[in-house]
Amino acid sequence: MERLDQQRAPIYEALERFGKMRVVPFDVPGHKRGRGNPELAELLGQQCVSMDVNSMKPLDNLCHPISVIRDAEILAAQAFGAAHAFLMVGGTTSAVQSMILSVAKRGEKIILPRNVHRSVMGAMVLCGAVPVYVNPECDHRLGIPLGMSVSAVEKAIRENPDAKAVLVNNPTYYGICSDLRSIVKLAHDNGMLCLADEAHGTHFYFGENLPVSAMAAGADMAAVSMHKSGGSLTQSSLLLTGPAMPEGHVRQIINLTQTTSGSYLLLSSLDISRRNLALRGKQEFKRVNELAEYARKEINAIGGYYAFSKELCNGDSIFDFDTTKLSVNTLDVGLAGIEVYDLLRDEYDIQIEFGDLGNILAYLSIGDRPREVERLVSALAEVRRRFGGSKAGLMQQEYIDPIVAASPQEAFYAEKESLPIEDTAGRICSEFVMCYPPGIPILAPGERITKEILDYIQYAKAKGCSMTGPEDADILRLNVLK
Repeated sequence: MERLDQQRAPIYEALERFGKMRVVPFDVPGHKRGRGNPELAELLGQQCVSMDVNSMKPLDNLCHPISVIRDAEILAAQAFGAAHAFLMVGGTTSAVQSMILSVAKRGEKIILPRNVHRSVMGAMVLCGAVPVYVNPECDHRLGIPLGMSVSAVEKAIRENPDAKAVLVNNPTYYGICSDLRSIVKLAHDNGMLCLADEAHGTHFYFGENLPVSAMAAGADMAAVSMHKSGGSLTQSSLLLTGPAMPEGHVRQIINLTQTTSGSYLLLSSLDISRRNLALRGKQEFKRVNELAEYARKEINAIGGYYAFSKELCNGDSIFDFDTTKLSVNTLDVGLAGIEVYDLLRDEYDIQIEFGDLGNILAYLSIGDRPREVERLVSALAEVRRRFGGSKAGLMQQEYIDPIVAASPQEAFYAEKESLPIEDTAGRICSEFVMCYPPGIPILAPGERITKEILDYIQYAKAKGCSMTGPEDADILRLNVLK
């Protein structure tokens, strides 16, 4: 593959050339460079709506790229150390689904941790693959699931030698990483592929002293959220592949579910953001890491809060930690994480990434500055002073081992009935229930509903967690198998 200059941004350059051509649009989109929707043009700006164009020869086609999009893919692959990179405009959900659909079909097994994003389980519903769960260990002080231990993966492989792939979170939402290199070797030694959900690991490819990236560890596919820590527009992502994955096959799979009308706003943002990271990522993520380390030190000095980091590492289920993640346990302040999340927004105009039952996550990346971090630290100190109390009565456990009774696809499409949620204990769920964010299912289709799970759901609702997934938006009823 010819090496291209990382200072280039082929899609952006093509859009600039196209903007000077004064082309009369008799194609879609129907707003015709904003003229047909002046309020939209006023909101987004004329330059933005003028770049919202349709696929055409000068701009290439996302479904079958042969020119500028192809060049952008090559540049991304070279920047990330991949054999190939696919530009994704359906978010990392689309990239994750394409990974699963590329390696498994109905009835085939994939080994994975249970604390995966809903997109993984959605892909299982779509293709009919069967999950083999490696239940992660749990840190009972923090109430969070950890990574997969190598011995647990080895056991799952030994018991399921016909599995097609192993999927790993790299990292988890909280910043915890498994021993990815060892898991990749285990998978390959047993004729399996290794996939990585790197929704929260874009910076691993460019930062120093951070956990290993999936491509550097030898993984076969990785779904990378460029819009999270990489700075591109929301919903833009990358799917990276190693040399074992046939490019043509993967593109065919992507084209099953990804739009044929790829947004050039999203595509150009991927192109520009890749260039930015390739040229300046190393220095930028060094700065981000320093900001996070400073914030951790200041937050831990407040008292009550615990901003955790590499001291958790145990060489196995917490093999490494992403130090750019500002994850903070709040229980010793006497507040659930979701309560701190709400207070920061409602009382201090600070929007953090999420709060669960015991933790918050403030997402730091290339757009953050010291003064915003100082404001967050000050607000957390005030929250403790004004609203803190006893931790008595706060739920600590965040992860509940699932009881799998049917495959996700089988349960999702099975005959079902709707019952009041309090009457569903012992039944098999046919839909998802999760707090979003982080979007890790509490219940997935095919899992048995227990009293412990129902208590957890009711507690999370009472604390103000945003619950999503079921057909009944109020989550007063659940669909279960007949």
